[in-house]
Amino acid sequence: MTMKSVGSAALKMVEEVRRQFNTIPGLMEGLAKPDYATCVKISTDASIKEMIPPGALVMLTPLIVGIFFGVETLSGVLAGALVSGVQIAISASNTGGAWDNAKKYIEAGASEHAMTLGPKGSEPHKAAVIDAYPLATL
Repeated sequence: MTMKSVGSAALKMVEEVRRQFNTIPGLMEGLAKPDYATCVKISTDASIKEMIPPGALVMLTPLIVGIFFGVETLSGVLAGALVSGVQIAISASNTGGAWDNAKKYIEAGASEHAMTLGPKGSEPHKAAVIDAYPLATL
């Protein structure tokens, strides 16, 4: 649900940026200033509205399970959530670190293979930088 929310918010942002490029004269040439406030509003509104369902799921699941199925079932649900959450966190952390190391490997050019990928600014380097950032920050 959170990934879907981020995707829809990003799509709204892309549409707004395209609209600004099409309607604000001189923006493409750097002669005019973009309307930052609208983009910030889109991001803020999305962060509030789009995160209500995932937040409700997190808050309501223990309450509903505890009321309708009892303490034992609630204990199992909470234990399962903790175990699976830790596994996902470790996996995301390792993936982000590996991707960041790939970027550094390309930058260093320490081996023949790294040199074939290109220097800083090459297409493989750009892909590693763009893709590694969100995972490395988890």
